[in-house]
Amino acid sequence: MDVLKRARQQAIGDVVHRQRIRTQSELVSALRARGYRVTQATVSRDITEMGLLKVSRDGSQVYALPSSRDAEERTGEQRLAELLSDLPIDVGESGTLLVIRAVSGTAHAIAAALDRARWPGVLGTIAGDDTLFVACADVTVLRQTRQRLLRLGR
Repeated sequence: MDVLKRARQQAIGDVVHRQRIRTQSELVSALRARGYRVTQATVSRDITEMGLLKVSRDGSQVYALPSSRDAEERTGEQRLAELLSDLPIDVGESGTLLVIRAVSGTAHAIAAALDRARWPGVLGTIAGDDTLFVACADVTVLRQTRQRLLRLGR
């Protein structure tokens, strides 16, 4: 890991430890206030790599660092639920591909969590900035996957 990335991730850890950060936008602002030139896409990738959790504090869902036990026990589906509860998505279909549109900079994090979940019949994902494709084994898997994603996003 390069020096700048390590420093940025340490700053993220410090920010979420000291402040109540509810959204990626708030985290971007807090980092910029500390002099880091970051985009939401970069912060989204850092959140995924660091395994940040959403926890309840004083009635709000805020980011927190995982304990070592939490980091080991979290599943891809839990990470998907955390991401999708915080992000609006639109899910379309094309043959046996799901086409998911999300907030700019978040497609990679959603795809990584979905890959980690290893849902049966989901063959793989390809992510851009705000769009990802989910390859499904057949139309039945596609519909089941679509419904699961939409349920997680509620």
